[in-house]
Amino acid sequence: MKNKRIVCLVMCAIMAIALLGCGTATDPVVKGTGSVQDIINTKNAANTLQENQPTPVDIDYSLERYNLIRRAYWVNGQRAKADALICEVEKPLSYVALYSGSSYAGSYIVDGKVSSLNSYLTPDSDYYEINGYGNSGWETYRNNWIADVDGTYGQNDNGIFFFTVDGHYHEWTGQYHYSDTPIEVNTPAVSMR
Repeated sequence: MKNKRIVCLVMCAIMAIALLGCGTATDPVVKGTGSVQDIINTKNAANTLQENQPTPVDIDYSLERYNLIRRAYWVNGQRAKADALICEVEKPLSYVALYSGSSYAGSYIVDGKVSSLNSYLTPDSDYYEINGYGNSGWETYRNNWIADVDGTYGQNDNGIFFFTVDGHYHEWTGQYHYSDTPIEVNTPAVSMR
């Protein structure tokens, strides 16, 4: 009986020592090789940078959200609401030059900022990961898609939208140059490389 107890204690000690040597790929104590170590190093570097330069939490008004709300009214036939929408901060004047292929297509003075057509006020689904390990192994979860503010689903074209100082709305799906200073184009055909 005493011998069984000693054997059991020795086995437990061996298992404990073996478990101390185990770790995960994300454990900074465990050193991997090659790409595994690169992933660990990159995550550690990103964490250090995020600690040294945290995301600002004192932005109390978003020009992007202002543009999205204004656009929602505008493209849904409620231009008066879009025009009456008050901006709580001073909107910057900016400039955009539009290109179609290698040709210059026009320039505008922007009232505020240029925004992505794929920015939204709300998320498009409850969550993004729909497959994963659960209590009983690999599980597939049903994702609940959320309609946009106009009651529709899907995504917009890849491009930008903006309002001009003279009160017009523009969308553009081509290349563009956006600046806080006026953009001078000397020729109506500019080669883009």
